[in-house]
Amino acid sequence: MNRMNLAALLAAGSSIALGVPSAGAQIGEAGYDIAAQRLADALREYSRVSGRDVIAADELVAKRRSTAVHGRLAPDAALDRLLSGTGLIAERVDGALVLRERKDARLAHSAPSDAADAIIVTGTRIRGAGPVGSPVTTIDRPAIDRSGLTSVQQVVQSLPQNFGAGPNESTLGAGTRNGAGANGGYGSSINLKGLGASSTLVLIDGMRPALGGLGGVFADLSMIPLAAVDRIEVLGDGASAIYGADAVAGVVNLRLRNRFEGAETTLTSGTADGDMTNLLASQIVGHRWSGGHVVVAYQYEDRGRLAAAKRAFVTEDLRQFGGPDFRSTYGVPGTIYVGGLAYAIPAGQGGTALDPADLVPGAINYRDARAATDILPEQRTHSLYSAGEFFLTEGLTLRASLLATRRSYEKVALPESSTALTVPVSNPFCVDPDGSARPLSLRYSFVNDLGPEIDRGRVTGLSAAATVEREFGRWRLAIGGGYGRQVERRNDLNVPNRARIAQALADPDPVTALNLMGNGSANNPATIAYIRGGRVATTHFESRSAALRADGPLLTLPAGDIRVAIGAEYRREHYRARSLTDVSTLVPVENRNPELPGPRHVRSAYAEINVPLVGGETARAGLRRLDLSLAARIEDYSDVGTTTNPKFGLRWEPFDGVALRASYGTSFRAPSFEELIGPAVSLYLATPVADPTAPSGVANVLALFGYAPDIRPEKATTWTIGADVSPRALPELRGSITYYEVDYRDRIGTANEDFANFLNRRDIFGGLVEEPPSPESLAFYFGQPTFSNPLGLALDDISAILDGRIRNLSRIRQSGLDFDLGFAPNVAGGTLDIGVAGSRIFHINRELAVGAPTVDIVGTLASPSKWRLRGRLGWARGGFSASGFANYVGGYRNQLPTPAQRVGSWTTIDFQVAQRIGRADDRHVQLALSATNLFDSDPPYVANRTNTSALGYDPDKANAIGRMISLSAKFRW
Repeated sequence: MNRMNLAALLAAGSSIALGVPSAGAQIGEAGYDIAAQRLADALREYSRVSGRDVIAADELVAKRRSTAVHGRLAPDAALDRLLSGTGLIAERVDGALVLRERKDARLAHSAPSDAADAIIVTGTRIRGAGPVGSPVTTIDRPAIDRSGLTSVQQVVQSLPQNFGAGPNESTLGAGTRNGAGANGGYGSSINLKGLGASSTLVLIDGMRPALGGLGGVFADLSMIPLAAVDRIEVLGDGASAIYGADAVAGVVNLRLRNRFEGAETTLTSGTADGDMTNLLASQIVGHRWSGGHVVVAYQYEDRGRLAAAKRAFVTEDLRQFGGPDFRSTYGVPGTIYVGGLAYAIPAGQGGTALDPADLVPGAINYRDARAATDILPEQRTHSLYSAGEFFLTEGLTLRASLLATRRSYEKVALPESSTALTVPVSNPFCVDPDGSARPLSLRYSFVNDLGPEIDRGRVTGLSAAATVEREFGRWRLAIGGGYGRQVERRNDLNVPNRARIAQALADPDPVTALNLMGNGSANNPATIAYIRGGRVATTHFESRSAALRADGPLLTLPAGDIRVAIGAEYRREHYRARSLTDVSTLVPVENRNPELPGPRHVRSAYAEINVPLVGGETARAGLRRLDLSLAARIEDYSDVGTTTNPKFGLRWEPFDGVALRASYGTSFRAPSFEELIGPAVSLYLATPVADPTAPSGVANVLALFGYAPDIRPEKATTWTIGADVSPRALPELRGSITYYEVDYRDRIGTANEDFANFLNRRDIFGGLVEEPPSPESLAFYFGQPTFSNPLGLALDDISAILDGRIRNLSRIRQSGLDFDLGFAPNVAGGTLDIGVAGSRIFHINRELAVGAPTVDIVGTLASPSKWRLRGRLGWARGGFSASGFANYVGGYRNQLPTPAQRVGSWTTIDFQVAQRIGRADDRHVQLALSATNLFDSDPPYVANRTNTSALGYDPDKANAIGRMISLSAKFRW
């Protein structure tokens, strides 16, 4: 291509911006060792290593110098660093990369020439190098924009490696499995490989944010504005040697747009077929000058509620799907129980003139408790992010950032588990069905009297960080610190106060007595106000951290530099909780949770070394490059002791375009603050449960709930082996595949959601059953202050102890395959992007408790499916692009019913079409029409029974939103 053609192309602006595949793995990497030099010479070296053609006019590169590029990098990342500070950008034109000036080249050129060396890739502490041996997936800004997704949680949760169970806004209220009940403020988490939200470490620009949930058990992705995110890097193996606790399943690092320049305004409006709305507005502004750079971003999101009445499968009555009727027996009007018989109170009357003959013997008034609730709450979020980089003196840089978010929510919630009421004969409205003059047992819903129960709350978060960095030749020394805080305040409204209800039922005055014999329409408003209770709960998580680190080359070998990183860190975490409860006593009771442990202090030191064994002049056939990495970290916890975790990585490139890699390491997770409460919060309940081996079909048991004593840290061993392919002969093709195994021990959890099935399914829960129980164990629990025995059972009546406590419960051995294959050729004058990313889990062998049988739980309820895929097909030319995605979740087995039931697979299609008006590098407008679940596919039917309710679908593996259509406009100015 001659200069005349180049000039014509650049003047016309008919070019396709350089990009990477959606959710593309870190593939096609090569070892770069390019010194800062004349840009023309550096570009020739880059072309030699990467195999890419780079074209530029002589006058563009003649007086410019490149930055240094060292380490293993993908071609796009290497070129980006090479051009950093030159004022040039690269665009793809007719299969070649063409350089041209950016409109603000003068300011960009004034930045320090080696700024790119400061970049640290997720999975390593060594600057300018990628993690050796570990799989890394990157979702960049173009891929985020093409997805049509509008929040960080949606983007991250679309990864095939993610399992939707755990603390998420869609699972709260739908059960407590996988820790869903720990989500007190309708936040959203990520759960890589299904190993638990608290086992995936989330970072913001490499630093830990404050945690949310009860006990501080997960990073709340809903507190991070998508407008401020530049890219999302996902490390797919254990990384406690690099980052410390919680990095068992992997690391998700959110890289923010700290180097953004210019101004960008985005407006998005969407609707789920009119059943739920979503409005988003954002603004980001960035400016660079010779002394530094600043960026400020603001985002507002207003998402409406999604009512259960809008989705037929969100119901307790599953008969329409061929399932059972799980509707609540607490209806309105209610049902009287006396003498072992049920009497339904007739509808259509207020209970002031009810006669015993009006009652319907043998009938029960059922109520679908889900019908009037919300699936998703209404949420309003304000987020503000600012960051700055300031070049104080030659070689001395200050970086600082601040993220502040406030999110409010409101949801019509599922009523709390109900308790039968006792109506004394002194109640003026009491109707005696059999004339026995005995107190009545009544099952009744207060939804008409008090209104629906409402969850209303507010979550505020703050994250601040600052680092001062000093250069000493090719070494860098940095000292910095961070502060994080997340406060969650929740108000539960219209909750019946049982103590005042009992008092109002015993009132003989017909003017003020509580009347529960009708449809809730005839009570004195003062009486209703008297029995109205509620709850206010506030949690406060705070963290402070400090870090000292240094990295640089240690020795130079024929294959390149031995690079090391060393550091020391300190972190202080504190979690506090208090509540004001007005549901079971005549006056509200305040609880400041004195049993919670005090502040946690964590001191750690780490070291990492990257050794190029073969490369450069030492390369030979079949051994083009070989790199080794070693890392180790020691951490001392003030409450759970000391742990040391190593990690090893190996990467072998036999020839250009093919790399084989492997990693091995150990990881751990420290117990959360609530998990260390101990038996001060517990319940030991003597109760009957179903038992098919008992003559009567029922057994009297002692069920244990709450927190066990002496909970220990979780530990894991992880290893991976994989390959990355990017053949030089076919540069449009890229692929990555990784096989992994995880041995996860001493996992903290509970099976209390299924305690009523412990004896029905001894093959699953046998490790949690002690039968026959020892007399010493029974005597101990019967003597505890938290022992409850409503039926007055004796020691000799108990045939088994069922352990539903939170404790070091299980061991998981899991293996699987993650892959991503993409092909992006030039077609019809544009670029076609076709590919598929997926996760295939071979087995999840679980020992539910010591001595319990090993059961493979992959593809069952409350566990990941064997298959999850996300395919992509897109085409872009100039300012036009069209992208489609197919999302597949494999079928699985609902093992809880007898016999077990098969659940079908679920496939949804997402689509976006976008048009840019104007040049990509100049002022322009981009309009986009997006659809998620384009064909409005309902989730597959699941008979999903919980302790308190039921659903006709599984929110762990599907969502109830349906088709969501969004229109967005992005203004670059």
